[in-house]
Amino acid sequence: MSTLEWIAAIAGAVSVYLSARENIWSWPTGIVNVGLYIIVFKRTGLYSDMGLQVVFLILSIYGWYEWLYGGKNRTELSVSRATSRDWLVAMPIALVFWIILAHVTEALPGVALPYLDSGLATLSLVAQWMMTRKLLENWVLWIVVDVIYVPMYVYKHLPVTAALYAGFLVLAVMGLRAWWRSYRQQPASEPVPA
Repeated sequence: MSTLEWIAAIAGAVSVYLSARENIWSWPTGIVNVGLYIIVFKRTGLYSDMGLQVVFLILSIYGWYEWLYGGKNRTELSVSRATSRDWLVAMPIALVFWIILAHVTEALPGVALPYLDSGLATLSLVAQWMMTRKLLENWVLWIVVDVIYVPMYVYKHLPVTAALYAGFLVLAVMGLRAWWRSYRQQPASEPVPA
C-alpha cells in the first residue's frame, strides 16, 4: 500500500459517488484518479490497466464536455438507454480490442494476468464510453467488471485498490438505481431503445 494508491483510491471513490448522482464534478475528480493510477499500475505490471487509465483520461475530458453540452441544442445531457446499434458497434470492436491487447501485453516483461487484465480493461472502456453518453447500461457493465476486479486486485496484493473496487461495486448498484429513477422521470417523448 502506498500513499499514492490511497490518494488515487479516494479520488476514484469520490468520482464514482458523484457520477452515481449525475454530478459534473465526477469528471475532474476522475481525472485525478486516473492520473495517479497510471503510476500505480505501471509499478505493479498491470499494463492493460495502466493503458486503460490513459484512455480514461481522454474519456473523462470528453465526458465532462458531453455532460455539459451533449444534449439537445447543446444543453445538459440526460440519462438514456443503449440502443441495439450501440451494442452492435461496441461489442465487436471490444472483442477485437481485447484479443489484440492481450496478445500485445502478454509479451511485456513483468506482465500479470494479460488476458483477464485486457478483458477487464476492454469492458471498462465500453462502460466508460457509455457513461460519457449517460447510457444507463454503463452501470450494469461496471457491476460485472467490479465483481471480477476485486479478487484480481487481492491476488496482486493491492488491498486498497481491491477495497476501492468493492466500494465501486456498491456505488455501481446505487448508480444503476439512481439513473434508472432519473431515466423514468423524463418526459415520455424520449425515444425508447431498440
